[in-house]
Amino acid sequence: MPSKLIFLPGASGDTRFWEPVSSLLAYPAERLHLGWPGFGPTPPEPSVRGIGDLVARVVGEIQGPTALIAQSMGGVIAVLAALEKPQLVTHLVLTVTSGGIDMASFAAQDWRASFFAANPSFPRWFSTLNEDLTEKLPSLDMPTLLLWGDADPISPIRVGQRLASLIPHAKLHVFPGGDHLLANTLACHVGPLIDEHLSKST
Repeated sequence: MPSKLIFLPGASGDTRFWEPVSSLLAYPAERLHLGWPGFGPTPPEPSVRGIGDLVARVVGEIQGPTALIAQSMGGVIAVLAALEKPQLVTHLVLTVTSGGIDMASFAAQDWRASFFAANPSFPRWFSTLNEDLTEKLPSLDMPTLLLWGDADPISPIRVGQRLASLIPHAKLHVFPGGDHLLANTLACHVGPLIDEHLSKST
């Protein structure tokens, strides 16, 4: 069972994104809300110049049994970190993410132009990850909870279904009317699902 919960935001880098869910969780564990240097409230750091640096930061925080709870682009970082420390990542929670698979065939809305127009100071490299993790996902052996909404054009349900077919111990939960921010706006429903998930083992 995890003794630490690491919450990862999406491209906004909002360290408060997961607070509504975290405040509802009964599961007893240390909680860490990570941000991305140069995004949102987290000041930039010269040593952080790419996705690999963010993955290394997450991996460095995994010192014992840990659950990774991640939103959108943060889900890709969570998957990469879990692939590096599979023996210590006990549980994954991935919400409305690509999970590192190629999104080209899913008719997903491209969020990047409008996002960077609204956030011109954010580093552009966050949107340039093009590594396809499809072949590696079946090696993720930890219980994985996939949370999706049926009203999310950025990560359609079919993406969640594809991840569920690739990750051996994955369970997909779909929220009717849920959009890309469901993990925050539907926290009262998301929290109990995560609590139940954290009590499971393979």
